[in-house]
Amino acid sequence: MEHAAATPLTARRGGPLAGRVRVPGDKSISLRSLILGALTVGETQITGMLEGEDAMSTANAMRALGATVERTGETAWRILGVGVGGFATPRAALDFGNSGTGCRLAMGAVAGCPITATFDGDASLRSRPMRRILDPLEKMGARTLQMSDKGRLPAMLQGARDPIPISYEAEVPSAQLKSAVLLAGLAAPGETTVIEQEATRDHTERMLKHFGATIRVTPLGEHGRKITLQGQSELEPAPIVVPADPSSAAFPMIAALIVPGSDLILEGVMTNPLRSGLLATLREMGAAIEVLEQRNDGGEDVADLRVRAGALKGVDVPAERAPSMIDEYPILAVAAAFAEGPTRMRGLKELRVKESDRLAATAALLRNNGVEVEIVDDDLIVQGRGRAAGGGLVATRMDHRIAMSAIVLGLATEQPVNVDDTAFIATSFPNFVGMMRALGAEFA
Repeated sequence: MEHAAATPLTARRGGPLAGRVRVPGDKSISLRSLILGALTVGETQITGMLEGEDAMSTANAMRALGATVERTGETAWRILGVGVGGFATPRAALDFGNSGTGCRLAMGAVAGCPITATFDGDASLRSRPMRRILDPLEKMGARTLQMSDKGRLPAMLQGARDPIPISYEAEVPSAQLKSAVLLAGLAAPGETTVIEQEATRDHTERMLKHFGATIRVTPLGEHGRKITLQGQSELEPAPIVVPADPSSAAFPMIAALIVPGSDLILEGVMTNPLRSGLLATLREMGAAIEVLEQRNDGGEDVADLRVRAGALKGVDVPAERAPSMIDEYPILAVAAAFAEGPTRMRGLKELRVKESDRLAATAALLRNNGVEVEIVDDDLIVQGRGRAAGGGLVATRMDHRIAMSAIVLGLATEQPVNVDDTAFIATSFPNFVGMMRALGAEFA
């Protein structure tokens, strides 16, 4: 999948940010809605779905596998599923663009079907590891027929004719790995179990239950969980309301915290406890974040959040918090630059295998703009001074979160921040620049 020509942008300091906005629908929920909707028998209605490139790539893949996926209105979609194990062999490679989540979860769904499919994506997705997803799927009876060097895409996967239920203990905390195994387990007889020592985001478990699957989640140790799924039962269509994405909300939220005088309300943000690590961390830093209305919508906790600018202090972020905020570390590092004192973010190994090496990219983003930062093993340490010079050029490395973090940084630095390419922001937050401009941000 080829992207358009680079779209550079310069972010500069201006007046306060103010307004009331709703960021796009949660990407994790949107992608799972598409895949699980395709595995039901009947019609699933989705409202509030993210319409970024990742979701569109995943929607196209579900169509290629035989499901009907149609847009019926603004952020409203209809899916006619083919049932568990009902995917058809696609005529061409499934192109997931930049979507690691869509690709890895679809691998799990395909692994439980007696078909062969080739998985591919853009240059960024081709650089990301897939072997750890395929290893448990092969234990369940799937076969990897072709794969590029070092376990990368493109890869040809032959699904299992008779899937085998397994008990699998993940070596690293990964919601994508867990979800792939559970999706393959839908087609296997008996019980498929995933054991995780560190609990990861639980959207797949919640949505499987929403669609009628028999699934048990029990605590394990201090931070872990044991998830057991009963296989070979049909999923029933159920409506999905997609809440606002907390990972996307993090960018205007932190912009409002660091741009003096800002006062912003973010509507309908998901506050699932396994996705709320950033909120906990920002509150420890002294951030003025007020919950205006807490509610439950479609099985997920949701709230409106009022965010106001104010002084922040450096904190120590424990490693066990990483699974609940793994996508938010680049923008948290920006907040840390404007805090007083050091912030140490521990246990960030998983950042090395995201859309880019996000650990290195985040450090470079800050260092190029006058912020003192270092990487010690898998920890990121930012020396906050309450201010940042800016004036640098940020290489986004085809990573949407690095691009948005750089833009937010430039809204509060003394000199403008230049961003080499903002095109990839469309994968998760298509109107980010326009929305920030409407709130008062200044760009060139």
